[in-house]
Amino acid sequence: MRATLSRLLIEAAEADARVMILTCDHGYALFDEFRKRRPEQFLNCGIAEQNMVGVAAGLAKAGFRPVVYGLAAFVPIRVLEQIKLDVCHGKLPVIFLGDGAGLVYSTLGASHQCFEDVAALRALPDISIFSPADRFELMWSFSRARSSNGPSYIRLGKADLGDIHSEPLAADFDDCLYPVVKGSSTHLCFAAGAMVSIAKRAIDKSGLSYDLYSVPNLTINPKHIVRLCGGREKILVVEEHSRHGGLGSLVAEAIAGKVVCRFEIMGTQHSFTKECGSYQHLLAQHGLDVESVQKML
Repeated sequence: MRATLSRLLIEAAEADARVMILTCDHGYALFDEFRKRRPEQFLNCGIAEQNMVGVAAGLAKAGFRPVVYGLAAFVPIRVLEQIKLDVCHGKLPVIFLGDGAGLVYSTLGASHQCFEDVAALRALPDISIFSPADRFELMWSFSRARSSNGPSYIRLGKADLGDIHSEPLAADFDDCLYPVVKGSSTHLCFAAGAMVSIAKRAIDKSGLSYDLYSVPNLTINPKHIVRLCGGREKILVVEEHSRHGGLGSLVAEAIAGKVVCRFEIMGTQHSFTKECGSYQHLLAQHGLDVESVQKML
């Protein structure tokens, strides 16, 4: 996905001189080619994330289309107030890219791990939130964000567990729920980001009959969720995010009072990570590895 993101940013800047990339001293390898080809559209704001969002808001008011990049622990978490007041309050067309969301910065501890970003942003008005599972969903999410006249946040994990889809999503893909596995009328699983791949592997290993849907848009209209949930015996949500305020909460809010079934949310533990280790080690520690998901099916 990282290579796809680099390409998308270059293509956007070459197609539209208003596009400006802002970073807070992060993403050097990601932006190497961009800086060679479009140096006048690249701005390193230094280690000053709050100021960077203010600069982006000013650029947007002046007619530019800023794309703000940072680690998810910093963008959006460190700059939440600036996103709220400088950008969302004015409904400005700023795209925020939060890289390394979830547990993927497994060796850097709680300061760099981020599993509260979606919960924080869902409470803000007028911002679209995307969590692509692979490069094709990233292309779709970036296209949607670019065509928006308001703020957007794209949540990026760096695990890059491979493609879920074999081709780009259809341009008229509007309900924002993409079927990955179709196999059941009674058992349903929703997942987002890297957890789509984890959930698919768990379902494949279990041999159980499940419908699995990827949810790349976390500001989806609830009616699309309700449409899929009716008549189910069990619904499982898997996300690399806190169980509070993320995709699981979105689904629960949508179906409350409308659907009666067994409902489970698998997300990060409600505690800080206690150990350093590999990404797979931390997934297991938080109960989000393939084996843990398989047990919950």
